[in-house]
Amino acid sequence: MEVESASSVNLPSSSASQTKVSALSLSSIRAKKELMEAQKGIVKPQEQLPTEEFTETKMLEFWFKYAQRLNDKGHMIMESLLRISDPKLEGTTIIYELPNEGSKIDFEKEKPELLGYLRGHLHNHDISIEVIVNESVKSKIAFTPQDKFNRLNEINPNLEELKRVFDLLL
Repeated sequence: MEVESASSVNLPSSSASQTKVSALSLSSIRAKKELMEAQKGIVKPQEQLPTEEFTETKMLEFWFKYAQRLNDKGHMIMESLLRISDPKLEGTTIIYELPNEGSKIDFEKEKPELLGYLRGHLHNHDISIEVIVNESVKSKIAFTPQDKFNRLNEINPNLEELKRVFDLLL
């Protein structure tokens, strides 16, 4: 009667029959090496990441949704950094201007999460963000309803047409 020790292992071998081999024997080491060599030969297929087209308007929509998400989590400083100015889109590169080097350092900490969010929601993994420090950047915060309308009208000029068609007042 054969007693199986706690250190014996069932390793796949190249032969059709499966034999039990002690985990501490030379044959088990040889079998492990063969298994490792066999696995090296397996080539995993490269996963194609999506690279769908998107517009600057769509990018801005998700940019501000991400800022709102940060606000909801209580990360007010980062949220305010995202709202300082509007990013510009050049191909798949987002150009973002910040007012000083300190803001850039804080932004760089959050940049990987922002990139992941934008890449996922815009279905394009070629997106990159380039940060430019411009000491003359002024915050574009809208306080009055007219300021808010003017700001939104900059983003989407069709709002002026809607205002005219529906005879809306501010």
